[in-house]
Amino acid sequence: MIVWVNGASRAGKTTAARELIDLIPNSTFFDPEVIDAELERLLPPKRLAEVSDRQDLPIWRRLVVDTAAALHAELGGVLVVPMALLRQEYRDEIFGGLAARRIPVCHVLLVPGETILRGRDPGGELPADIGPYRAAFAGWLAADAYPVDNGGLTPRETAVRIAAAVRTGTAAPCDIVQTPEPTAETVAAGVLLFDAEDRVLLVDPTYKPGWEFPGGVVEPGEAPARAGMREVAEETGIELADVPSLLVVDWEPPVPPGYGGLRLLFDGGRLPGPGAPRVVLPGPELRDWRFVTEGEAAGMLPPVRFERLRWALRARERGAAHYLEAGVPMG
Repeated sequence: MIVWVNGASRAGKTTAARELIDLIPNSTFFDPEVIDAELERLLPPKRLAEVSDRQDLPIWRRLVVDTAAALHAELGGVLVVPMALLRQEYRDEIFGGLAARRIPVCHVLLVPGETILRGRDPGGELPADIGPYRAAFAGWLAADAYPVDNGGLTPRETAVRIAAAVRTGTAAPCDIVQTPEPTAETVAAGVLLFDAEDRVLLVDPTYKPGWEFPGGVVEPGEAPARAGMREVAEETGIELADVPSLLVVDWEPPVPPGYGGLRLLFDGGRLPGPGAPRVVLPGPELRDWRFVTEGEAAGMLPPVRFERLRWALRARERGAAHYLEAGVPMG
């Protein structure tokens, strides 16, 4: 298990985490800031200068997951990780990556008052990340993490409260879907669902960043169209009566650390009525859903995924499926 101690700068994450390893048996301290130092040696200065926060580097987030997983496999027990994680998509990527490795995460948030944070600065200034912290706390963060008000506590007292919450299950592991990472090329089936205005349904998974189509990986021995129907039912509660027709076959080339594979999109048709009332989100897997126009989807989907959607919509108009490679039509 991992105990992730979150909070704004100067909230006392590191000092509490160091005390915590004395209170949780077989626990190890891991500070992701060591990865910042390694990136200074690994990446060219030009690349480092492109971001103001190392967390904005995909390699940073990947190394946090890989290093934590490797430490957990090597040492077992509990990893205690003090690190501010204030962007929801980064939380999804990191916690989802750990969940994919079957490592549960207890997410704890230290919430001393802003007066306390100001008092911990020689100049009486609030931390530089107070804006992102306020925005996150007003939205997803307060609901996602177990809060500990340590404004009047010593680091030891803070650690005692965290340890008790973890031990009793009050700070329960995050309810996030565990999707094992592929070890070879995969076949994935997505299904496009439309409302009365022909807007397409996109969903926001909790276990990875960005918007997606309903769908998922085809299981061994499973027909791709049936896999799409199964995933739609599991993710949205929508039971499709008819097997959907094929719109796009897209070959996704392997880009390390991914393996790529075939990505199929099917036409699930128009939902009866307004469509929206039929969507039921399972808490652990999807956070949100939205019917969007093609133009709106362009700003929500990664470029290759949007090209897949764009050609699927053209195929739907023309009544003929398209074969793509990396989102580009062939033949």
